[in-house]
Amino acid sequence: MESTLKYKRILLKLSGEALLGSQTFGIDHVPLEMIANEIKDAYKIGAQIAIVVGGGNIFRGVKNSAKYGMDQATGDYIGMLATVMNAIALQSALRKIDVPCRVQTAIDINKIAEPYIRFKAIRHLEKERVVIFAAGTGNPFFTTDTAAALRASEIDAELMLMAKNGVDGVYSDDPRTNPEAVKYDSITYDDIIIKGLKVMDTASCALCKQNNIPIVVFDFAAKGSIINILKGNNTGTYVGG
Repeated sequence: MESTLKYKRILLKLSGEALLGSQTFGIDHVPLEMIANEIKDAYKIGAQIAIVVGGGNIFRGVKNSAKYGMDQATGDYIGMLATVMNAIALQSALRKIDVPCRVQTAIDINKIAEPYIRFKAIRHLEKERVVIFAAGTGNPFFTTDTAAALRASEIDAELMLMAKNGVDGVYSDDPRTNPEAVKYDSITYDDIIIKGLKVMDTASCALCKQNNIPIVVFDFAAKGSIINILKGNNTGTYVGG
């Protein structure tokens, strides 16, 4: 089955908001289980899957640090802990459906997860385990998008998948507020930066460009999207050189 895959090793970036479901805060079991099953389907056809998950469903550093009168570094550290909570929940959902999984964190929390070690992460992937990277880069002032691009570069991922909530690719404007927005089937890294398209931060896009890692932006709620992308089918928006 592996021979049918265009991409073997991928990095999947999930936003924390993807886990909200019908809630306004926290983790909803419905999207959590749906995401886990989509990952399992891709895992079963031979993909090596690493994941970076955000924490915006629990605490968003930049926004909430200002709201609560704390400095941004403190808010970002709280946000990192939120990503650890999401990673552990996703690990539990995957293990429940018999997908071997490890969580590695960029800040040491040895009681509940492994510390991030690059070669150990690669070894887990080679041994057919899903790896979830939590706590961002381990440093404040960097987004989980940047963490995703960094980890994708470190593990030699062939593709980075950016899962969006209800948006099936990159548009010229927000399609949820502007019905005239035009979807791009493909776009360059430079266009993302020059046009100021808010699909990802510029640092993550620049890092993927530097390391020649293509990106596919897609709607995670569309069943079978990950498998379609792995097989090279046109899904979402392809971002490359």
